[in-house]
Amino acid sequence: MSGKLSFKSCSLSYAEASVAVEILKRDSQKSSCVEWRVGGKFFYSTSQVKVFDALEFESRRTAIYRTAVAGGTNDKCGGLALSTPEHLAPVFLMWPGRSFVVDVPVEGDASSVPEVPLMDGSALPFFLALRREVGAPEETLFYDAPVNLQWDLRNAPDAPAYGHVRVSPAETFEVEYRLERPDYPGGFSSCANLSVYSAEDLYRVFQARTFITERDYELARQNGLLEGVDSSCGLLLKSSGEESGYRVAEEPALHKILDLVGDLTFAFPALPRIRVEILNGGHASHRQILEVVLPYLQKVV
Repeated sequence: MSGKLSFKSCSLSYAEASVAVEILKRDSQKSSCVEWRVGGKFFYSTSQVKVFDALEFESRRTAIYRTAVAGGTNDKCGGLALSTPEHLAPVFLMWPGRSFVVDVPVEGDASSVPEVPLMDGSALPFFLALRREVGAPEETLFYDAPVNLQWDLRNAPDAPAYGHVRVSPAETFEVEYRLERPDYPGGFSSCANLSVYSAEDLYRVFQARTFITERDYELARQNGLLEGVDSSCGLLLKSSGEESGYRVAEEPALHKILDLVGDLTFAFPALPRIRVEILNGGHASHRQILEVVLPYLQKVV
């Protein structure tokens, strides 16, 4: 089966953003892959995972990737950039035997960074639409990554730690994610766990929406950020004691797990057999985890 799906919604920066996902026909002569394009131009393919680290990476409120170009690294110099793929990338874990072409158009002027639409802030709309077209999820791919490391998360080398990451070998992909914000009025915390043995185990995580605290949202808008965001594309965490409106239990921590899965699988739709414990992590710490497991992935793909 082949076909093409289009998704539109606001994104972090734009009132309207879109992405097209083309489902390619099965071809026994070709390896399965996910090809990402920006404005119709080739950006990255998972078939090129051995050179994935050539993509430049930066982390703000989302993951941002850029292609390097001579004389400079931004899109004004002829390179390409892509932001927020972490909600869509995990969905391709469900069909590792199929190939897809993802095209994110350039919105606005030439200096803008194309963003994948937020939809409702989760991976669920992407998954449900693809599930109808592609069929039942397939067996999840895993690879061994015998990593045993831990490190503290700091804003600067001499700054106090605000969190930590611990990675160790496991029989499958396991995560314990904790968020603690004692500085937020009334305090805020969330903790969630995930163990992936099959594609079914990812469904709960796919439901979890992106979130922001009421205070951080107000500060962001004052600084001209989050221009495209409205109440339909995420979860606003209000002051302590008010109704959370969670779709699933511990939704904030579950969404951080979704972000982690997306940051790891943008390189290739497979999961490392590791146990990860994260306190107050984010895209930057997810990238650090990817950097330590990527060499093991590149050896087996």
